[in-house]
Amino acid sequence: MNNYKMEDIRNIAVMGHGKCGKTTLCEAMLFNSGATDRMGTVADGTTVCDYDPEEIKRQLSISTAMAPVEWKGSKLNMIDTPGYFDFVGEVKEGLRAADSALIALSGRSGVSVGTEQVFKFARTKGVPIMFFVNKIDDNRADYQRTLEQMKEKFGKAVTPFVYPIREGDEFKGFVDIVDMTARRYEGKDRVDIPVPEGMEEIVAPLRDMIMEAVAETDDALMNKYFNGEDFTFDEIKKAIRTGVKDGSIYPVYCGSGQNNIGVRSLMDGMAKYLPAPNEIVETAHVASSGEPIEVVQEVSDSAAAIVFKTIADPYVGKMSLFRVYCGEIKADSTLYNPNKGVTERIGKLFMLRGKKQIEVKSVCAGDIGVVAKLEKTKTGDTLCAENKNMILTGIEFPAPVLSMAVSAAAKGDEEKIISGLNRLMEEDPTFTITTDTETKQTLINGQGEQHIDIISSKLKTKYGVTMKLDEPIVAYRETIRAKVKAEGKHKKQSGGHGQYGHVFVEFEPCVSEDMIFEEKVFGGSVPKNYFPAVEKGLRDACASGVLAGYPGVNLKATLVDGSYHPVDSSEMAFKTAAAIAFKEGVSNAKPTLLEPIGRLKVYVPENIMGDVIGDINKRRGQIMGMGESDKEGLNLVEAEVPVAEMFKYATDLRSISQGRGSFVFEFERYQEAPQNIADNVIAARKQS
Repeated sequence: MNNYKMEDIRNIAVMGHGKCGKTTLCEAMLFNSGATDRMGTVADGTTVCDYDPEEIKRQLSISTAMAPVEWKGSKLNMIDTPGYFDFVGEVKEGLRAADSALIALSGRSGVSVGTEQVFKFARTKGVPIMFFVNKIDDNRADYQRTLEQMKEKFGKAVTPFVYPIREGDEFKGFVDIVDMTARRYEGKDRVDIPVPEGMEEIVAPLRDMIMEAVAETDDALMNKYFNGEDFTFDEIKKAIRTGVKDGSIYPVYCGSGQNNIGVRSLMDGMAKYLPAPNEIVETAHVASSGEPIEVVQEVSDSAAAIVFKTIADPYVGKMSLFRVYCGEIKADSTLYNPNKGVTERIGKLFMLRGKKQIEVKSVCAGDIGVVAKLEKTKTGDTLCAENKNMILTGIEFPAPVLSMAVSAAAKGDEEKIISGLNRLMEEDPTFTITTDTETKQTLINGQGEQHIDIISSKLKTKYGVTMKLDEPIVAYRETIRAKVKAEGKHKKQSGGHGQYGHVFVEFEPCVSEDMIFEEKVFGGSVPKNYFPAVEKGLRDACASGVLAGYPGVNLKATLVDGSYHPVDSSEMAFKTAAAIAFKEGVSNAKPTLLEPIGRLKVYVPENIMGDVIGDINKRRGQIMGMGESDKEGLNLVEAEVPVAEMFKYATDLRSISQGRGSFVFEFERYQEAPQNIADNVIAARKQS
């Protein structure tokens, strides 16, 4: 692979809704550039970017992949990202390394939810945006309708640069609106032709739209526009580049990735109009003080890069993909990681094309490379010269929204499972592993059912270990509603010293979550040295209540009387007697089950708030408030909902809102469970 100057590099995140053809589009670009001698297909599992066994099996992108393309003196680093919501972390990683975004969408289905989502991601990062309306050769595709949807959703900056030529239901080519030429496809051949008769009326107003956008980028051009003077092509190109960079122009191209139609024009447009790395100012902060700074990307500076993705390969080891912002990173050198405060040895350097490693001697500012076997560096960390004292802005990953309980399918595999999951966590920071100390369950927390299912499959494929997934156990509590006095007596004689402990304990409700123990013994009926044993017996019994074995809360126990034997009494005997008193007393004190309640905040479009509220009501939730939120275009619904009803809520909300909704759910308190719910929980507990 040739070395390129920074001004000739374009780093482009390819984003869009699932099944819109992103990977196939990258495949066409690789073929056009000569990087491959044939176009692979997703259906056959032969594409460059979808090389993981899980991607081939499921026929969808799971991980972000690199597809560097050399095109007419430029290097287009295409960063192919997944389109499904469960893999949003991969999209965030790819976008972190990009200077611009190519958003693909289907001409048949138009603007999908995923299209809106990735547009918001790109706008939040502030990168220039270009669109490609794919599958335009489908006889159900409607370019004009799609353009109207795009303008409605994304604003007047949406600017068509091409318009399709159709003969009946067949797509035959397109008109390039910028230079007013037409291209017709005859099989795989592309032929330049005059603009077909009758199309001038369609494309003329679209060209006026481009010229108006060009004029708005510069006062001198605005004067020219009002005076009726034509712009030169250099003026148009320069102005479009300015408009694309500042977000006032979103160029729209169209074609078919699968049939490689319109892709070359798209590649020309990306090279001409998207910004080079040295045109982008990057943000960072001083490592020692946290003070924000701007980083102008240049080769002459000392080295600084960010690791934006990690690949855990069981054979090669950990591979770290990095984007260089300053200077040059050379093979067989050392760099400093200011996030971890450690020095890392840089061995051989590569560039990736799918899974193919292309060895290089160095990676310069503006380009993307990969290094293997970094010891401490993780995704989001900075690598730089030791005197740089700078940390580049990291990656903000979404919090997990679904938890599943993990157990080993085969006895003795527990350690292998945790070890494998920890390795997978290095390449996927959007899932976590936690241990519930109360239920003793190991939980995997991810972005959705598909996400967790794929992690499970990867664990088996890469590390040869199978895990079982179950619903997490809900941590209920038990309490009492009445005051009672109970006797506990433990007496046993079996030759020699016997066992004797005898107590009377009063039980009553209180507000403390932890059990409160007091003693009001008069006359020495129970010696003071046995008080700790009584308390220990009560606390041990309280850890597993009388209804379903859940911990007891909001309970006060007062030792009021008892008796002892000068020879047979012991701490163990009084501990046992206290446990007997607990079981009898709590059983008669109107025990009840408490269920955990969480605070739910749901962010959804206004038009589906009714559906969301109805779903919350079905979950026994109580609406606490609603109104506008601080998230653009979304309304907020607040509610209190039982934790037991929230399993798989992420999946259900995604279905209700078509992916437009998000939520935050945090534990709030415990409250008494309805009798029918309590009966079901107790019955299930006794059967388990």
